Amino acid sequence: MNEVKSLNEECGVFGIWGHPQAAQVTYFGLHSLQHRGQEGAGIVSNDQGTLRGYRDTGLLSEVFKNQADLDRLKGNAAIGHVRYATAGSADIRNIQPFLYKFHDGEFGLCHNGNLTNAISLKKKLEEQGAIFNASSDTEILMHLIRRSHNPSFMGKVKEALSTVKGGFAYLLLTEDKLMAALDPNAFRPLSIGQMQNGAWVISSETCAFEVVGAEWVRDVEPGEVIVIDDEGIHYDTYTDDTQLAICSMEYVYFARPDSTIHGVNVHTARKNMGKRLAQEFRHEADIVVGVPNSSLSAAMGFAEESGLPNEMGLVKNQYTQRTFIQPTQELREQGVRMKLSAVSGVVKGKRVVMIDDSIVRGTTSRRIVQLLRDAGAAEVHVAIGSPELKYPCFYGIDIQTRRELISANHSAEEVCEIIGADSLTYLSLDGMIEAIGLNTDAPNGGLCVAYFDGKYPTPLYDYEEEYMRSLEEKTSFYIEKVK
Repeated sequence: MNEVKSLNEECGVFGIWGHPQAAQVTYFGLHSLQHRGQEGAGIVSNDQGTLRGYRDTGLLSEVFKNQADLDRLKGNAAIGHVRYATAGSADIRNIQPFLYKFHDGEFGLCHNGNLTNAISLKKKLEEQGAIFNASSDTEILMHLIRRSHNPSFMGKVKEALSTVKGGFAYLLLTEDKLMAALDPNAFRPLSIGQMQNGAWVISSETCAFEVVGAEWVRDVEPGEVIVIDDEGIHYDTYTDDTQLAICSMEYVYFARPDSTIHGVNVHTARKNMGKRLAQEFRHEADIVVGVPNSSLSAAMGFAEESGLPNEMGLVKNQYTQRTFIQPTQELREQGVRMKLSAVSGVVKGKRVVMIDDSIVRGTTSRRIVQLLRDAGAAEVHVAIGSPELKYPCFYGIDIQTRRELISANHSAEEVCEIIGADSLTYLSLDGMIEAIGLNTDAPNGGLCVAYFDGKYPTPLYDYEEEYMRSLEEKTSFYIEKVK
């Protein structure tokens, strides 16, 4: 279990068909998605049916150090990937897109998400003679496609997509087409755009469209498979058993504020969450301070609703990476020390409402509260723009077990004491759902909120036993480690 469990990932994918500088455009698209993963990147291009690829560990700018690296990837179509992987799997063999050269065709494949039946599928495939080059569950889809007995290629792809379970957004580049597919719940975001020259683009987030000069066309729907070729774009489905359950953490934390997911702008959703949080807040304060950058929108909403001034009491070093996406706890703690500083002239003597998007392990919150106190804040009231994070995610986010989650093991009062705050307020679950406002009849407003209530929209397959075991675990880890 440990190996696959450590591969939960929150990545970014980008694809294009019909542009003479496809690899260059893909680079720009991936640059807009860099916040989704910083441990590796790669691009596979299609040059008149010949696929070429390049990938390596590091940031996009570290992988493609100069123009020559991109110039080698010729062609009018390409797919790209920025990867985040947890500890132990930052191996170049796991960096995507994967490039396959078979006797009857060439394929590029990349994936955002996590398969909940990867362990059993991989075991079955290995027993049938399959050889895996990487430890990523992405490779499973290609094995399933190649082993399918369906007479058509589309039939093989649909059969494979119906076999894998969990959260996934796939891009598949062949010699004559670009394909995209989304899981039956649309856990991970995926959108379609078109450039002025007619080129089609597909991206994990719409923020990449503006950078490359594309107009949003629509989102990929749950259970949908898209085919783009020289004839245009074709929409199809591989299953009718669908139920919209977009990852609520995309709105809370992961996505960029200038992205729109299923018709809801992320900045607007976060601002609305801040407004609702202010309505649920029950303490006196002088100023509002948002933790940069993902909490600034919520801080705006909180300040607007409460009538308190929104001040820049925390300053972020823009050249550091996100602490939640750091692969080890040691790096996460070091990242907090490097990336933030408090503005004493703003917070000194003030009762501060510190707005943050979530509390995961607690160490980041504790450090920021201490920064504000060291800068002279009279009181620090922590207000979180999401509910208590109590349950792991099995669809592609780096929350592996309940042992990691401070709120799974401690009450809100205990967490408040551990992080050293004067008060702690979480946004209610209903408040978050209403603030995001997808306006759909699907359960929980079309959101996956399993991280907060433990009610998963799908069977957990290989993770079921592990999840049930984690429910029985209780630990004093955070009392011992943090205090």
